[in-house]
Amino acid sequence: MIRPDQWSPADGLSLEPNALRAVRETDHNLALTAGPGAGKSEMLAQRADFLLRTGACRYPSRILAISFKVDASQNLRARVAKRSGHELSGRFDSHTFHAFSKRLIDSFRLALEGDEALDPDYTIGAHRVQGKSITFGDMVPLATKIVATSLIARNAIQSTYRFVFLDEFQDCTGEQYELIRSSFVGTSTRLIAVGDTKQRIMGWAGALDGIFRTFATDFEARPLNLYQNFRAQPRLRRMQNAMIKVMDPPAAVDDRDLPGNGGEIEIWEFESDDAEAQVIASKIKSWIEEEGVRASEVAILVSKQQHLYCQKLYKRFRDEGIPYREEDAAQDLASEPACSLVLDFLLVVSRSSQPEPFRRLLDLIVFSQGLDDEAEYRQRSRWDRFIASTEKKIAERKIQLDKERDLTELVSDLVDLVGKDIVVSLSSDYGYGTRLAEVLAATTDRVLALLEREKDVSKALASFSGDQAVRVMSIHKSKGLEFNSVIVLGVENETFWGKKDEERAAYFVAVSRAKHRLVLTTCETRARPEKANQWKVNRTQQKEFLGYAEAYSA
Repeated sequence: MIRPDQWSPADGLSLEPNALRAVRETDHNLALTAGPGAGKSEMLAQRADFLLRTGACRYPSRILAISFKVDASQNLRARVAKRSGHELSGRFDSHTFHAFSKRLIDSFRLALEGDEALDPDYTIGAHRVQGKSITFGDMVPLATKIVATSLIARNAIQSTYRFVFLDEFQDCTGEQYELIRSSFVGTSTRLIAVGDTKQRIMGWAGALDGIFRTFATDFEARPLNLYQNFRAQPRLRRMQNAMIKVMDPPAAVDDRDLPGNGGEIEIWEFESDDAEAQVIASKIKSWIEEEGVRASEVAILVSKQQHLYCQKLYKRFRDEGIPYREEDAAQDLASEPACSLVLDFLLVVSRSSQPEPFRRLLDLIVFSQGLDDEAEYRQRSRWDRFIASTEKKIAERKIQLDKERDLTELVSDLVDLVGKDIVVSLSSDYGYGTRLAEVLAATTDRVLALLEREKDVSKALASFSGDQAVRVMSIHKSKGLEFNSVIVLGVENETFWGKKDEERAAYFVAVSRAKHRLVLTTCETRARPEKANQWKVNRTQQKEFLGYAEAYSA
């Protein structure tokens, strides 16, 4: 344990003044809003480290973090473990709202009476069956009912958690907020609600709105704003700071406070999109093969219509053998959490030597369930036996992944072992109708199709798994993500043609995704792609946006 004045951010990271205030605050609740790239998750991880190391959260008190998505919950848990070590991070509980609700229901089920009473072996399914089953949508209201009516439950929660983190709070629903309010309002537990209140940069400095205003009123929370992006290398941060000076001058810092020459910024100018595609594919291949950059750490960002702008680039990627994935939520099956679960499992049992899928599976199946040590050990042993048994059957050809019946049965066995409740908790859509079955069937069909062309499972799934493919997406889709290397395609007036303030904000999102390398491209001409209705062949550079980079480019 160290004194608060001796603590400094873990890993030598530098935090802006407001971030340090948020990290060190122990006397008041906070409503913290932040723009893209401001490092909200990292600030929370550093706050956890501060509270645990300084004794502000003294044993046996714990910290509760509630996120809205499983991957965000897992990411925050991993960050805290990295910053604080295994022993201290053992007192950091990171859950989704539904996982936290289920934990309350399981612990205080007897507080539910009458029609809401549940049997010990109740399940979560598509329909409500009195005593036997509840739906996904029932979980938060039932947990709230327990907290509101049971003094024992309230006392247990409040005595357990000294600090609470609410991540991506702008997405909080009325039902979810009522669970938080019922659990902690008027108590000594200190809460910090973190998220975006506006999509547009110029809205950051304004008054709190929506759920943030309600939270600030109910919990007497003090507002704070974050702007700076401390994830990026210094050269990139100075470019971003130049944009902040235009968008929100009071939030900018002196360039002298951002020293160092780390990071790369380049502007690539081409006569045509044919030349652009050729160079981009060649450069990315060299980054992967010569520099050791993982394919998934490279992103191609397009202001709009990436399916049109990247047609020639996709062909080059295929010619060069570069795996890529177009991140279109409407079309990309791999964005489904249940699909990711199956992909991670297949990569593990095929012995592809990829640590990330293995870690994600353990987090989901073992470490995120709030189990005690003995139950956690049993669950881990059960999972290890299942993996070993499946690997052996695949090696002995008793399971053939390219056979529909074998793969379908294996996916069914996986869901049974993980538990339907856990799988349903991955997405609210899975608790209703046949959506989960449809996703699993579509995933199986896609894997079988890929294995028809490539028998090596790892290679076959390269374009299907986010761990192995270059990511191609719209700027909007990239919000909240980060990459070693980012290429912003087509920094041209014909690409950024909307309202200037909104386009500038979108461009800031794009450039703030890069941690080490940022590349901006322009073309003099872009041939009309297939299925394009309105298209301008001749192109002009977006001088303002490129100008932010020119002063800091290599």
